[in-house]
Amino acid sequence: MNFSRRDFLASTAAVAGASMLPFAPARAATAKYIRYSATSDEGKAMLRSYATAVQRMVNLPPDHPHNWFRNAFVHFMDCPHGNWWFYVWHRGYLGYFEETVRKYSDNPNFAFPYWDWTVLPQIPNEMFDGALTPVSEAFLPHTKDLKTFTAYIKPAMKKYWDTLNAAQRKQLDIRGYSSFDKLWDDVTGCSHGKCDPGNEAFAATDRARYLSRENPKLDDKTAKACSPHTVLTGLLPVDYYNADVTRSFTSSKTASHNVMPGGNTQFSVLEGQPHNLVHNCIGGVGPWDPGPYGNMTNFLSPVDPVFFLHHANMDRLWDVWTRKQQRLGLPILPTDKEELSQLSREPFLFFVRADGSYVLDGRAGDYLSTERFQYEYRHGFGDAESAQVAAANPSAQVKAPVRGTVAKGVGSVQLSAAPSSPVVMAVKVSRPAGTGASRNFDLLINAPAGVTKVAADSPYYGGTIGFFGPAMHGMADDATFTLPLPQAAHTAALAQSPTANAAAPAASATLEVRLVPTNGSPTTTAAVKAVSLQAL
Repeated sequence: MNFSRRDFLASTAAVAGASMLPFAPARAATAKYIRYSATSDEGKAMLRSYATAVQRMVNLPPDHPHNWFRNAFVHFMDCPHGNWWFYVWHRGYLGYFEETVRKYSDNPNFAFPYWDWTVLPQIPNEMFDGALTPVSEAFLPHTKDLKTFTAYIKPAMKKYWDTLNAAQRKQLDIRGYSSFDKLWDDVTGCSHGKCDPGNEAFAATDRARYLSRENPKLDDKTAKACSPHTVLTGLLPVDYYNADVTRSFTSSKTASHNVMPGGNTQFSVLEGQPHNLVHNCIGGVGPWDPGPYGNMTNFLSPVDPVFFLHHANMDRLWDVWTRKQQRLGLPILPTDKEELSQLSREPFLFFVRADGSYVLDGRAGDYLSTERFQYEYRHGFGDAESAQVAAANPSAQVKAPVRGTVAKGVGSVQLSAAPSSPVVMAVKVSRPAGTGASRNFDLLINAPAGVTKVAADSPYYGGTIGFFGPAMHGMADDATFTLPLPQAAHTAALAQSPTANAAAPAASATLEVRLVPTNGSPTTTAAVKAVSLQAL
């Protein structure tokens, strides 16, 4: 797929100054380990090694730092989402765990295969074999039900909690976990006598994964979020971070990686679209509303072995973006010294090494390059396409975003005639509260008032917004999502404008934007709080 590229730089002066900005190498010159596509012969061989390691780690005692479920709690206790540490934290998490899996797989060359969901919008068939699926007999002795899981893992986790140092406790306080009981509330989905099955991080064996060998495909809307159009749009920004999220590769800058999505959260295209929606689809958001969901829907998602294939692909796309930047002679990290320092010095204090010791002095800066773990990727979607983008020699001026207005939860914004490059829409939305509230919402564009549900191929369909994870303690859940405007909706809006005629579409059109629950629930509503458009 070819994209004409506009607005790479704010001015030609930015190009001249780029040579003085951060240009750390994206990868080692000769990597020791190769992450292959899960569908390749090499990737399938790695999956067999992976299955061996998963089985062994599931069988480790719960007080062992390499116990499979203990590893998932590292993510549960420390994972960032909706901020600019999303990529670098997960790189460190996968990197250390890859070394551990290598140890238990008996394969000295093991590296995580990546699941390229743009090429294959369904779970690879091998991920339904044996210990590679959390609904298997391998998991049953520990995850039969919540009572079984609690008796198995809670005493060991409480013992671990009691060993945490002051710096680790500070990180957990930021997250809302000032006590072990508050942490455990999010395992069970219960707090102060009230339970929300959708917020239960634990998943019983028989409901640990919604997608199955008989039903392996991502739903049509999630597949759209993984499509070439969406992924390539997500690779277009030239800034690692930009306060205008439509021009930022990463999500919003926050004071800590443990600040959970709240009122100022802004999701970049790749995190908010393929990342969030793949998680929700595999965990059963929609078909299993209002919960309980499978593992992938909440923060114990690494219990499902497919998590690591999904995040290997997210990390691969970061690597694709980085190499695209280097080909263009553009910086791969923030250019402001203070911003780069803030990004790099952020403490990551919960990772576990392959020798069983804890990484108590980790910083984000340790993981900004793939060199730390000596791996590289075999080519997948985005490599050749980003090379085409790099050859486009962009020089157009960046235009200011077109900001819309909002009335009674419905947004209105002006769309110009079809540009030669993608248009990104930023939509701020308030997450509904309460038990059983929907997590996925469809964006309707110029849909008649009576339309409350659309298919992915509808001209009224503007994309899907998905909240990943539970509503955290004391956190507001307003968030801004960025997503590419579908060409069908773009064309239909111009064609249906009052100024259009039989000879030609209109030069501009007004987009009316509203949200409806993807599952069609008549009891859940989400209001648009702000909307804007940006041509990239």
